[in-house]
Amino acid sequence: MRRHPALLATALIALACVPAAAQQPRPGQMAPGPGQMAPGPGQMAPGPGQMAPGPGMQRPQAAPGQPQGQPPAQAQQQAPAPAKPYKAIAVSIPPAANDPSFEAFRKQLGDVAQKKDRAGLARLVVASGFFWEGESGDKADKKKSAVDNLGTAIGGFTGPDAGGWEMLAAAASEPTMEPYGDKKNVMCSPASPQFDEQAFEAVAKDTGTDVDEWAFPAANGIDVRSAGQPNAPVIEKLGMNLVRVLPDAPSTSGAAMDAPPFIRVVTPSGKTGFVPADAVAALISDQLCYVKDAAGWKITGFIGGD
Repeated sequence: MRRHPALLATALIALACVPAAAQQPRPGQMAPGPGQMAPGPGQMAPGPGQMAPGPGMQRPQAAPGQPQGQPPAQAQQQAPAPAKPYKAIAVSIPPAANDPSFEAFRKQLGDVAQKKDRAGLARLVVASGFFWEGESGDKADKKKSAVDNLGTAIGGFTGPDAGGWEMLAAAASEPTMEPYGDKKNVMCSPASPQFDEQAFEAVAKDTGTDVDEWAFPAANGIDVRSAGQPNAPVIEKLGMNLVRVLPDAPSTSGAAMDAPPFIRVVTPSGKTGFVPADAVAALISDQLCYVKDAAGWKITGFIGGD
């Protein structure tokens, strides 16, 4: 599952803001419905050999908001499936890469991102052969430099709306990576969570949901609260299982200005409650890809985007 690390939490916020009517099936998804988190930054996409997005595959980006002119009646017709209990599907988070040189590289990348040092970034990107694997194949413009292609892929490095540096800063904090099947020596980050895909497919079908509506906890024992406030009563705790996310507007009511927004989830027991958006991650995320040569690690590609 792939989608940019910087947006793992943002993806969930995007899902929460996208009305059910806007969550249309996309190529490679399991049957629309259950199991697939609306692709948007950081969201789920079909994984290798999976029903719907499952670990290892990518999916298109979803619109961050409701389509213009969306008739209310249509939105109501495509309302999310009602909350109900579901079988708990255990999920395991991949361990950090055991490579000190990769840790050193991530520190360099983080410094470059913080300083918005384009020249420094160029030294951390391959000189040639950069790829951008999108929904329709390699989107890299062979007439442009690797750094220019990287900037286009992750949101740009200049201008008021540029999000590239933030993306790189988030990528620098991600310690996991996994091989990219058809490209020798290429490792992509973040690595995909592991879970029983067949069991998940059955749960998605039973709950009438789509893979875009599912996430996994960043840690065991996350508090599920009765309201989207940090001091609201705890009604349950999340175990290390897949969790359904409801497409409701994120709540920040009663929270400090710098506190993360809350999103509404359905626990395996069928209870609905709220957790911080950064406490869970979308099943499918974009990935930044690296290759290691005699000089060290370099950014060599990006997987994601429309």
